[in-house]
Amino acid sequence: MNYQCNLDIFEGPLDLLLHLIKEQKMDIYDIPVAEVTKQYLEYLDLLSELNLEMVGEYLVMAAELTRIKSKTLLPAPETEEDALAAAGEDPRAELIRRLLEYKRYKEAAFELRQKEYDQQQLFSRNGELELEDSEQELLIEANVFDLLTAFQKVIKEKSFKKDYEIKITTLSVSDRISGILEILNASESATFYSLFTELNTKQEIIVTFLAILELMRMQLIRCQQVKQFDAIRIYCAVDRETQEQILKDFQETEEQKPPQ
Repeated sequence: MNYQCNLDIFEGPLDLLLHLIKEQKMDIYDIPVAEVTKQYLEYLDLLSELNLEMVGEYLVMAAELTRIKSKTLLPAPETEEDALAAAGEDPRAELIRRLLEYKRYKEAAFELRQKEYDQQQLFSRNGELELEDSEQELLIEANVFDLLTAFQKVIKEKSFKKDYEIKITTLSVSDRISGILEILNASESATFYSLFTELNTKQEIIVTFLAILELMRMQLIRCQQVKQFDAIRIYCAVDRETQEQILKDFQETEEQKPPQ
């Protein structure tokens, strides 16, 4: 199986680290370097298994985490002079500073988006408005790392049977994209896990996940959840006419790519 997927929806290694810290409920001021490094490398292994093209920033951060981890494992200073020289030098300090600074910018950006949303809910009084009594729950956008976490759970929960019969199977991301859109167009939405229920092979699961990432990149779907790490629900983001035009452009681009 040879898939190559280059997506521009990955925000960066600091986003991944913040995601891991929140997911594992770690203290950002006292990061357990060994554990966060282990989790980070597991995500890189998953990206490698999916054959996603990773930018160098992720590998640089992996090297930086390994360096910090090695420094924390160094033996304690034996002499008083060595202890004084090493005093106050926490190898995690620079990483924590960068994470806190990046976290402030992300929170500020979220507040601005929230203010924009609140402003869009204000209407000038030009006449009587009929308001629905039903309260709609505010959903938050699921990012690509939320999808990867959900995908990890799907892989762990599936039990793949070893099949020694040789089969020639054609798996197409384009076909899965069309199949997912058919499901979403037929119903208002679908849960992330429901798209994998009937799949029995690891190849099918990987192709389906890549199709979801491509749909997210093309902004054909919205992935939302009530709160972070909650169940992810997927919605169509555009009408069918727009879908057809975007898919036509996507297929033309795929046909122009040289065979791998």
